[in-house]
Amino acid sequence: MPKAYVFTRYGGPETEALVEVDLPRPGPGQVLVAVRAAGVNPVDWKLRTGFRRPGESGEREFPAVLGSEVSGVVEETGEGVTGFAAGDEVFGNTAAGGYAEYTLLPAALTAHKPAGLSHTDAATLPVAAATAYDGVRQLDLPAGATLLVTGAGGGVGSAAVQIARALGLRVVGVASEAKKDFVEALGAVHVPSGPDWAERVRAAAPDGVDGVYDLVGGEVLADAAALLTDRTRLITAGAPPEEVESLGGSRVERARTAAVLAAVADLVVDGSLDPHVTQTFPLARAGEALRTVEEGHARGKVVIEVAI
Repeated sequence: MPKAYVFTRYGGPETEALVEVDLPRPGPGQVLVAVRAAGVNPVDWKLRTGFRRPGESGEREFPAVLGSEVSGVVEETGEGVTGFAAGDEVFGNTAAGGYAEYTLLPAALTAHKPAGLSHTDAATLPVAAATAYDGVRQLDLPAGATLLVTGAGGGVGSAAVQIARALGLRVVGVASEAKKDFVEALGAVHVPSGPDWAERVRAAAPDGVDGVYDLVGGEVLADAAALLTDRTRLITAGAPPEEVESLGGSRVERARTAAVLAAVADLVVDGSLDPHVTQTFPLARAGEALRTVEEGHARGKVVIEVAI
């Protein structure tokens, strides 16, 4: 029986386990994929604690497989699926968790993996990079404009910086002092986070900022809003809708399409976007991979690689 890394109830790391599971069967509109790599994201541990995604309803069945994004090889397609066949290399958002030897992907959220893209890099794109892409496109700033990214050293933030730079934007990135070299290597002007960070942004961008992509929320989001004259150019993936709307901004509108996945894959292939995978772990050490992200020690992306 195939293995998967699951959580058995809501709670902390003590709820996690590597177990044997039944082989998933693809339903209508789904593809069964033999996983080669799975991305690790903060939302994974948040779901384990009981967090619900916006619009999510119904009771979660346990054990629940952790993970939200994978790259792998199609084993079987469900009823009504076109454009995919057994043996195709694909990547996408999961319908049944990603820390596993096999999982299900909705065909509508699955894209063909380019030959020049590794499974390890492809597995990082459906969540962080796609969120970054959607947000930068939503802001629709003209070339030469200045974009402020808070949380610029994280998975979404680092991708947003690179995508914005590829579109000709000047980027100011707020991140810890420890991530200064990393953020500057991405092409952003680094501003240290912490008390009075907004004043440091004003010094770094004396002509002001034209848009804000927030990935932190709370007081940071409020302080970032004060830097804008046009609050419609304020978006967040780090705060709930009511919090950002009260400031005149909005949440990132996720497209969640295969076309977006293909677009970010092309950015990696042409060199505009580096996923910055800094650590990989085998499936047997999935818990260690998740701890690295949960405890805030990750710099760049963490990926679980599944042996063939």
